[in-house]
Amino acid sequence: MTAETARADDARGGPAWAGGGESRVHLAKWIVWPPVLFTVLFFVAPLVVMACVSFWTRKQGVLIPEWTLVNYEKFFSKGYLRAALFNSFEVTLLTTMVSVLLAYPLAYVLAFKVPVRWQRLLLLFAVLPFWTSYVVRSYSWLLVISDHGILNDALIGAGVMSDPIQIAYSRTATVLGFVHFFTMLLTLTIYSNLIQINPSHLKAARDLGASPAKVLWHVTLPLSLPGVVVGAFLTFVITIGDYITPQILGGNTEVLMPQAIILQISRTANLPMASMMAILLMTCVLIVYFSIQRYLKMDRL
Repeated sequence: MTAETARADDARGGPAWAGGGESRVHLAKWIVWPPVLFTVLFFVAPLVVMACVSFWTRKQGVLIPEWTLVNYEKFFSKGYLRAALFNSFEVTLLTTMVSVLLAYPLAYVLAFKVPVRWQRLLLLFAVLPFWTSYVVRSYSWLLVISDHGILNDALIGAGVMSDPIQIAYSRTATVLGFVHFFTMLLTLTIYSNLIQINPSHLKAARDLGASPAKVLWHVTLPLSLPGVVVGAFLTFVITIGDYITPQILGGNTEVLMPQAIILQISRTANLPMASMMAILLMTCVLIVYFSIQRYLKMDRL
């Protein structure tokens, strides 16, 4: 290619065989528009409709498109509805904290103590919980922790206790089911961050006289914090909006926000109230997101 040809191609926006700059821009538009249209139709539009319905009312089974705050006033005036929101936050925060405390040591050992040739095999075991559905996993836990489940039968058979432990259909069972799943999710996010830490940073800290505990606390933990925060946020979002696990493992001992929303639909068909509660739950998630936004570095995963 001569210099004159190169300059001519640059003037046209690219080489002739590439179709020029205008062709690339046109192609980029066709690539971008389908996902944008999909997002608008199936995410943005339903959200806008739900937000509008949350300000409507329902009288004698008919939706009345009159703008009012009566649904929001009713929610904050009813103790059992507020309790559902508080229960969801308590279960979610407990699940997130326990999962982080269990996942970080596991990810640390996997990243720094296990030989590289074995890491892939152990990662395979870590993702096994993702291969089964929520329903199957939850009912499997009932087989273990129910009054006549594997755990109680083993303890009673060994003479450790005479009466079964009441674990099933409680908050403990709900948290246990959540932690089983999200510990593995957090392990993957933290592990992917740990292996990106430059080994020279850890070596330099040790050469300067830092103990293993100080290296972990002052070097490894701060550098792996993006993975911890991202995993914790994913755990928070999925847990607070989950319906299946609390319904199966928790039973009806306490109502969480997703269950309260389903009850508004299934029992009274109160779509405005259900929409309001869904919008409120989403608002809470957005508040948490913007509170930790500066720590959410997805490019570090």
